[in-house]
Amino acid sequence: MPHCVPMQSQALPGDEVRRFIVENRPVRGHWVRLEGAWRELRAHKDYPEPVRELLGQAVAASVLLAATLKFNGTLTLQLQGNGAVRLLVAQCTHDFRLRAVARFDDAAVEEISSDPKGGAVFRRLVGTDGRFAVTIEADEKNTRYQGIVPLTGASLADSLETYFASSEQLPTRVLLAADGERGVGMLVQKLPDPANADESDMKAIWDEAQKGIERLSPDDLLQRPVEELLERGFIAHDMRLFKGAPVQFECRCSQGRVSSLLRSLGAEEVRDVLTEQGAVTVTCEFCHRPYRFEAADVEALFAEGEGPPSIH
Repeated sequence: MPHCVPMQSQALPGDEVRRFIVENRPVRGHWVRLEGAWRELRAHKDYPEPVRELLGQAVAASVLLAATLKFNGTLTLQLQGNGAVRLLVAQCTHDFRLRAVARFDDAAVEEISSDPKGGAVFRRLVGTDGRFAVTIEADEKNTRYQGIVPLTGASLADSLETYFASSEQLPTRVLLAADGERGVGMLVQKLPDPANADESDMKAIWDEAQKGIERLSPDDLLQRPVEELLERGFIAHDMRLFKGAPVQFECRCSQGRVSSLLRSLGAEEVRDVLTEQGAVTVTCEFCHRPYRFEAADVEALFAEGEGPPSIH
């Protein structure tokens, strides 16, 4: 009788990504669940519900993308359009440290929130003319790769499938979901056929794998552990589920980075802001953490031989 192995625990994990395969078939997949990291990412920013859901899906998608690659560096997923959300950026490193931000028009988002139209919400958020870009910056070779596709379909998952089809040449199906508590994603991919494989047999295997993810709903994804998702989605196949890797929120802003930014602006400009506002405050666009410089901090910042000032 087909079964999913190993069946380790039914407890919902907090923040991890896991790989799975269909035994002895050219089909692989990845699943990600974010809870604490997702809430921490939004700790200093209150996103309206439609934007929050799109951002959560994008963060989950960035982890799934990073999980399919072998690289050391940073992967950046970017959505840019002419809708209510002008720009959305989600970044994930090779060891699954993530951060993200969305910029949006408050009035346009409020209109969407008060009058939702089901599947049309995604198009109203991103607009009619937008693009989906994935940028990979590898540390070891100091190389940069970017793939860009139009924002297509009625969901972010549709655009992600288009990206894989055009940039990776790997048939891929994707399911994404997010709410206030968690962001979750799952994808399945068809790998190159084995040598001397029967073409019709390989097509049938991939068709069944696609039906597997189609059996799952966004609510399933949000509420059920990965073991149960595989059992429900891939009933007719033996599955192998691998040990998970932890995922965590980590913003790369720091006291030193902000100090360097202010020094690059120059003493005159920074002191002008200080005179006008009484203090200089720099807010990280990703984590929205404020760095506040009082008058004494600014003077120490530009004093020769002084280290970085203390940040209040």
